[in-house]
Amino acid sequence: MTDGPAPGEPRLLWAPPPDRVAAGDMDRFRVVAAAASGRELADSAALHRWSVEEPAYFWRVLMEYLDDEIAWGDSLFRPAAEPGATEWFPDVRLNVAELVLTGAGARWRAGDDDVMLVSLDERGRRHEVTRAAARAEVAAIAAALRAEGVEAGDRVAVWLPNTHTTMLVMLAAASIGAVFSSTSPDFGIDGVLDRFGQIEPTVLVAADGYTYGGKGFDRREQLGEIVAGLPTLARVVVLPFLEDVPDISAVPPTIGGEPPMLFADWVAPHAGAEPRYEQLPFDHPWYVLFSSGTTGVPKCIVHRAGGVLFQHLKEHRLQLDIRAGDRVCYFTTAGWMMWNWLASVPASGATAVLYDGNPFHPGPERLWELVAEEGLTFLGVSAKYLDAVKKSGYVPATSTDLSTLRTIASTGSPLAPETFAWAYEAVAPGCDTDGLHLASISGGTDLCGCFIGGDPTRPVYEGEIQAPQLGMAIDVWTEAGSPAAVGERGELVCTLPFPSMPLGFWGDGPLGSVGPRYHAAYFDRFPGVWAHGDFATWTPRGAMVIHGRSDTTLNPGGVRIGTAEIYRQVELVDQVVESLVFGREVDNDVQIVLLVRLAEGATLDDATVAEICDRIRAGCTPRHVPGLVVAVDDLPRTRSGKLAELAVGDRVNGREVRNTSALANPESLDAIAAAIAAAHP
Repeated sequence: MTDGPAPGEPRLLWAPPPDRVAAGDMDRFRVVAAAASGRELADSAALHRWSVEEPAYFWRVLMEYLDDEIAWGDSLFRPAAEPGATEWFPDVRLNVAELVLTGAGARWRAGDDDVMLVSLDERGRRHEVTRAAARAEVAAIAAALRAEGVEAGDRVAVWLPNTHTTMLVMLAAASIGAVFSSTSPDFGIDGVLDRFGQIEPTVLVAADGYTYGGKGFDRREQLGEIVAGLPTLARVVVLPFLEDVPDISAVPPTIGGEPPMLFADWVAPHAGAEPRYEQLPFDHPWYVLFSSGTTGVPKCIVHRAGGVLFQHLKEHRLQLDIRAGDRVCYFTTAGWMMWNWLASVPASGATAVLYDGNPFHPGPERLWELVAEEGLTFLGVSAKYLDAVKKSGYVPATSTDLSTLRTIASTGSPLAPETFAWAYEAVAPGCDTDGLHLASISGGTDLCGCFIGGDPTRPVYEGEIQAPQLGMAIDVWTEAGSPAAVGERGELVCTLPFPSMPLGFWGDGPLGSVGPRYHAAYFDRFPGVWAHGDFATWTPRGAMVIHGRSDTTLNPGGVRIGTAEIYRQVELVDQVVESLVFGREVDNDVQIVLLVRLAEGATLDDATVAEICDRIRAGCTPRHVPGLVVAVDDLPRTRSGKLAELAVGDRVNGREVRNTSALANPESLDAIAAAIAAAHP
């Protein structure tokens, strides 16, 4: 890490060595693209400019680079009146399961004995699956699905932990062309039914329970209620997770009278089935992902198979330097889009390492020990996780062997500049000799990928997301719909279509069209332009800072304030473990309210409140200082771990919280409302 930036400038934390740049696919592709286009593309910034100035040319050259064995045809896309209705590569037929199982493209082809999946959990159980074994298991599961009548376009749903079986069921469904959707078993009954009830699955695969923090949670009773609420099910399959042979006699049959089956019994008759991969259109639906649901019943976002896979290949190989033979872990559950992102990793010839459980069990060392145990080259986590490790005092580089680690990715919320610096002080010294690439990445469930994120050929500066992702024509716009100046805050937009734009929302009109809910979600604000809902700023280096969601942006006195700016300062206060900020409507204005969860033994006395407010005033502006600071025991979060700012605002401001089932701890809302009423009636 270098020292001595100019006043007001962020520190340079890492610059990639030339040998590392030359070894990666970003620079290899830059050379290929320069030759194909006849343009001088001196660096990845020039490559990005070309990718959005000549998108049709770019996407064709990129696809041929990512997989030179697919017949890409003559037609790149068929434009539509709205970008979301663009049809991509209409002449192409492929199967994403086949590409994930074998590796996409000749350079990334994997051998039969190569390990494709490693599955671990906090109970110490570990399972490896080779490429050959994965293909055989996927063929057997697919045959079992076909025996239940599953065809292309039908839905297969899972309520499972993050295990190898979850991945294999997904690939089996994709091999048929069935549409896959997943939630994690900590989702409650209403949360599952709000999601799966909309898409009407034919088969549900569920676990008997899950473990978290060293405790087991039996979910068979809840499974019974879920089965009763899904009348379209032809079969329910139970995966043993808590017990080797769980008793499932109390799980009811489907509406059609079919009893539940244990997973092994369901698959066994189909052992030895021949692999079959239906060759399907590039835009065939692969996944249904769900919005968080904190503002109503979750939206069912249908994603294109080819579009998502090849966006992931671009992000994995080029933007994050994942190579054949690498070992890649992203800490996630099956209820977060990063699970789908991780599921594509084997298509690059790498091994996906799956971990299920509490990343802090038995302590903050667990994921870092996983790096050493599995030889991870890539570790992905949330920004909140890194901040929690920092606050714990644990120093990974001095505690375990991180020598294989090249890249850490962070997403879920903005990564504070101080946590950037911590990573280079507490993690990087133990990493790969070429240094640590810390990639803050930002995108979302909406595109099942990234708009802006890592670039292994560019330097990392404290607090900045390095670069727009290739082919993504992102910008920052003012309220008037014009490009913002460098350093000016505004809305993150994307002005051109991209292949992983949703195929549609389930039940919002024909797939491939932009229905009214789809249009309202992304295209209402700026006609024909995707408005992502993030509040952002360009930096002079062509990087970006995300300030938080624009729909949770505070507006006291008419001044727009991003919540991440306040969080950055509060995270510096040792007494505060976690915080949430929202706007309380008072006298036709907005009062900033800061909720804090304190460290054990700490109290919210006048001195602590003063320290918090002084830091915010000094680090932001006086307008950022909260009008009310309240200590609470718990903060509400979605089941994927994100703090639910909107739900708190709705509850405190007397509006209906439209979908508390999306929250892991909805009871915290009443406690917060009571605490605020007591502090400031």
